[in-house]
Amino acid sequence: MQDPLLELGVVELVAALLDAGETVAAAESLTAGLFTAAVASVPGSSAVLRGGLVVYATDLKATLAGVDEAALAADGPVSAPTAIALAAGAQRRCEADWGIGLTGVAGPSEQDGHPVGTVFLGISGPDGTTCERLSLKGERWEIRTSAVATAVSRLCDRVGVDRAR
Repeated sequence: MQDPLLELGVVELVAALLDAGETVAAAESLTAGLFTAAVASVPGSSAVLRGGLVVYATDLKATLAGVDEAALAADGPVSAPTAIALAAGAQRRCEADWGIGLTGVAGPSEQDGHPVGTVFLGISGPDGTTCERLSLKGERWEIRTSAVATAVSRLCDRVGVDRAR
């Protein structure tokens, strides 16, 4: 049976990272390690995957990923600044070329005024840091896997994946 995570484009991402000699790490909240697991599901990923931080609890965003506590208090755990700090924290703490930060609301109910499906995706890399606000649809699992699929796709774009492989 084919691993559904492999259908996300992660095979192409790992190949591109291998070709570039680059590495990736993630700090994940709502996806709880799913991005890291998707990358690790590809044979040969040990050459590109540095590690991952599951920072589901708000305090762990600060203690493990290095998100500034004052910023967390001001902006909240579900915010663009938090996603940016998570990405940069994963990159720095795991000594990776690329860092992914994922935070958001998978449901079943809104959090801090953010509706279910709100996700902030931060990517930190050699060419700078970006953040994107996503509005995803579906149940918890669909929102989480869609967040991972989007993270893989956006990192593929940044790394320069040739999707015609």
